[in-house]
Amino acid sequence: MWFKAKSAALGDFEQLVLLGVLRLQEGAYGAAIRQEIHVRSGRDVSINAVYTTLDRLETKGLLHSWVGEPTAQRGGRRRKFYALRPAGIAAMRQAYQAFRSMADGLEGRLGAK
Repeated sequence: MWFKAKSAALGDFEQLVLLGVLRLQEGAYGAAIRQEIHVRSGRDVSINAVYTTLDRLETKGLLHSWVGEPTAQRGGRRRKFYALRPAGIAAMRQAYQAFRSMADGLEGRLGAK
């Protein structure tokens, strides 16, 4: 191969999930991430797809999770929260820089500002 990737490339849905976690910060749990993706991208995704992707990203070492305190509004159940690990931040930085580099100068062709 003529180049060496710094880390494994992220799929577009993986990027959306990581961006959702990054945006929501301490409030990043499955349903909130799903809603954030829907509101910001217009994509209607299943909660199962979100949880499957969260598990995969955690296995890759890009996220870590913890279980919060039980809440009365959830009938005493706990939520599982997520946050980016340093490797997750690095992977998103790399994906963002690659996207910006590839899109640079194409605003007119894309009809974007």
